[in-house]
Amino acid sequence: MSHHKTDATYKSQRRPSKSFESRAHYLEHELTIMSPKRWGINLPFRDYHFEYEDLVPALAATIGKIVMVAAVVAAFAGPLGLAPEFVIENVRFEMLIAAILFVILFSGVLNPNANLAGTHGPMIPMIPLIVASGGHPLALGIMVGVFGLILSVTKGGSKLMMLTGEGVRGGLLIYLGAVGMISQVGALFTWADGIGMGYVAFAVILSTVLMYAFLARIKMRWLSIPLGSGLALVIALLLGAPFEFVTEPGIPNLSPTYWWGESTGWNMGWPELHHFIAVTPFAVLAVAMWSPDFLGHRVFQELNYPDKAHKVLMNVDDTMAVASVRQMVGSTLGGGNLASSWGTYMIPAAIAKRPIPAGAVLTGVLCVVAALWGYPMDLAVWPPVLRVALLVGVFLPLLEAGMQMTRDAKTSQSAGIVMFASAFVNPVFGWSLTMLLDNLGLIGDKERGSTLAHLDRWIIPLITFIVLGVVMASVGMLPGIPALVESFR
Repeated sequence: MSHHKTDATYKSQRRPSKSFESRAHYLEHELTIMSPKRWGINLPFRDYHFEYEDLVPALAATIGKIVMVAAVVAAFAGPLGLAPEFVIENVRFEMLIAAILFVILFSGVLNPNANLAGTHGPMIPMIPLIVASGGHPLALGIMVGVFGLILSVTKGGSKLMMLTGEGVRGGLLIYLGAVGMISQVGALFTWADGIGMGYVAFAVILSTVLMYAFLARIKMRWLSIPLGSGLALVIALLLGAPFEFVTEPGIPNLSPTYWWGESTGWNMGWPELHHFIAVTPFAVLAVAMWSPDFLGHRVFQELNYPDKAHKVLMNVDDTMAVASVRQMVGSTLGGGNLASSWGTYMIPAAIAKRPIPAGAVLTGVLCVVAALWGYPMDLAVWPPVLRVALLVGVFLPLLEAGMQMTRDAKTSQSAGIVMFASAFVNPVFGWSLTMLLDNLGLIGDKERGSTLAHLDRWIIPLITFIVLGVVMASVGMLPGIPALVESFR
């Protein structure tokens, strides 16, 4: 019976947008009346509706998907000596897997509290190391999936999120936002200087800053990705930057035996035991990096949704479960993606005050269109479009959210330490060390530590810090200390 009750609630409480005094009030009302079923059947128009605001996160997510998967696959293809055509073909294949099997099915129907399974950006710099230490993309994918499911089933993800104080979260977001922003601006200038047109990068970024400031002023920041990418495209073309379409419409090879053949696809064959051993430390690290990432995405919903909208907030453990399954299936079929919570979707969706499912369905449709049509792939990976989409869609909002969370002396102290420790090693080290110090009451909010049980206060944070420390030492990620596991090579 309860099933019919929830069904009646959303439909019966829904009112047309013109009966509200503003669009924002209407959108907030929609968020408070939704009660999605966790691992049930959620249907459009019965459990949620489509709004034109949903197109923005869907567009942002599709651009972000092409960009991020291309970055991951290219990072593997370089050291493995695979051609650029391989990269585009694999990205198209990954987009079909993601869209049809996961985005529409899981986030749109079965569990709208699970964010879409996107791409694990922070792992991209690690990929050359993984290849160098004898790793295999399929072995890595399976191990990430296994560790991710363990963390999800034990509810470890939400536990670590609860143990991460405001200041630590805020500092992490500021660090990730600032580092990402600087790297995107640098990358755009490197590209522009490379074609002898440095002024293109200058004009594109200046116009992006002005556009973003204007959108923030009129409270329409959720439009920044499509508007920013479009503006960057037009300005760069008007200034004469070279661009051509090269990817034609078509269907990528869908056979796993082609992708994991000895002389086709990845040219690596199926993985063996030593491949699994070589990737284990990296898989632990990838899953550990999920917690701060997922945390950042949920924070955006908490900052932008009304207080009563807790039923539509992203469930961290469910998102980990979906990302883990998606990782195993995608890798087994032949894809090169590394899964995580989909930031280029969640951040704009939260800013636009939209729940997960409607935009998820649109994202799936757009990903299929882009993969089959081909031409949108070229547009999305063109540097002016790509860099601006990531700047305004991911890194600037991260920076702003972090600043919102670190307004008082207690939180800003923890934030400063996490940024320092992250700059010293990396964000995983920074997060785990500062979480331990913060929960012990050595920095930040002294009272907070005293409210926690021993297990939460120091046992879990200490174990987390030690495990991650050992893993990072073993793969050579601690500065000045050589890798402990040279023996695998």
